[in-house]
Formats: sequence, C-alpha cells, structure tokens
Amino acid sequence: MKQKIVLIVSIVVGLLAAVLTRTYLASKDAEYARMKANFTRENGVMDVIVYKKDLPAGTQLTMKDVGILAVPEKGLRGQAIPPANVKSIVGRRILTSHKEAEVVFWSDIEGGTPLNRTLAGDIRRQMRAISVNCSGAAAVSGMVRPADHVDVIGTFSFPDKPDAQGRPTQKFVTCTILQNVLVLATGRETAKSVSSGTGTSGAYNMVTLEVTPREAEMLVFAEQIHGRITLTLRNPNDVSYENELPKVDFEKIQSEIEELNLKRQENLKAH
Repeated sequence: MKQKIVLIVSIVVGLLAAVLTRTYLASKDAEYARMKANFTRENGVMDVIVYKKDLPAGTQLTMKDVGILAVPEKGLRGQAIPPANVKSIVGRRILTSHKEAEVVFWSDIEGGTPLNRTLAGDIRRQMRAISVNCSGAAAVSGMVRPADHVDVIGTFSFPDKPDAQGRPTQKFVTCTILQNVLVLATGRETAKSVSSGTGTSGAYNMVTLEVTPREAEMLVFAEQIHGRITLTLRNPNDVSYENELPKVDFEKIQSEIEELNLKRQENLKAH
C-alpha cells in the first residue's frame, strides 16, 4: 500500500513538474514573441541579398555567391540590395573583399545602383571623391580604369643648399602618399558607364580617387606645391600594405640601387 502511495505521489509530482515547465516555456515563448514584435515594430525587417561565402575584391558575382537573409530594416533601406534586384548585380564585380553572411550594399558593386546616374552615389559613406592631374605614363600608360585599385606616389621639389657658385638649387624627393586607393573615374568615365556600355575608353587627363577627408587634404597640398602625381596599378586581389616606405632622392638611389636589384633577382628566382 505504501509503495502505491509513493508511486502515485511520484506521478503527480512528475505531472506537476511537466505542467510547470510547459507553463514556464510558454511564458518565455510569449515574452520572446513580444520582444520580437517590439523590435520589428521599431526597426522593421526586410529581406536583403547577402554573401554566401568569403569573396575577394574583384570577384564577378554569380547566383551561387549570394543568398537571402531577413535583417533589421532600420539604416539599411536604400543601401542594402533587395532580392528583386539580384539580377542587377549578377555578372558585376565587387570593389572590396567581403565575408560570408555580410549584407551586399550598392556601394560594394562596380557601377553602384542602376537608379543612380551620378558619381556621388558611388562614393561610400565617410569617404570623398577627389580628382588629380594624371595621364599617360603617370597612369600606367593610360590603362588605369574605373574600379581599379592603385597606389599614389608623389614627387616634390624643395629648395636645397646653393651650389658652388652660390646659385639656388632644387632637391627632388619621391614618396608613396597613399596605398590601395579605389579609382572612381578616369576622365568622365565611371564604373557605372563602363558596365552600362555608355563609357568612352579614350585618353584622359584626370583620375578621380575615393579617399578620406584627411587624405584629400594631402593630395590637394601635394598638387598645390607643384608635385607630380604618379599611379601604380594593383592586382584586384592584392590588399597588402607596405610599412615604412622610405622617401627616395638621388642619394637614396645611389646607396641602395645594387641591394634593390639583388633582392629583385632573389624574388624572381623564388617565383
């Protein structure tokens, strides 16, 4: 008899525990649903295109590279790409590298949104567009094109010590000003005009770069002191950065030219 009572009590306690657990979980589900509803009401939710895998800069997008994800709408509308526009980005290149599950923005895509016909729409937030005088050999024989990445090198002349006859002399110095800079336009040709087939691939005298406000000040100063700007073209997948690049003058070339050539030969053998 005592065993039956213990068994009944155990069953009752188990049922009670199950009911309480179910009630607790139901209350938590309801609380989560309320929080989700409040969040959705405050921020909104929208389906957007995301990257399905890590992709390097310059990748030409295919349907296999992108997917759809529901994300908070606040701050993304007008910038993120909705699923309805997926065909507008397939076949176009991305300007920078991206990680899996990152949202695809129009500013990531070569040519930007097809609805925006001005260059301003291609400039990323907190960046600026600035044009520099650069053509011919200074722009890699004019082969620098929109959406390329370049390094910016400046050559400047400064007053130096007078010569033996007391005449004023100039000293020339060359240094790398900026590395891995996005080209927004060459002349009046942009990535948008290239992708739409409306651009002209002729000669140009100006190259427009995407830079930060501080970088823009440096480039303006460099041109105001009659510096000569030269661009070096990068592989689209090369995002490397050289630390402590030296300023180069005639003495620097004289002292290091042999060492530089030896290192170059070693690198050629290694490849």
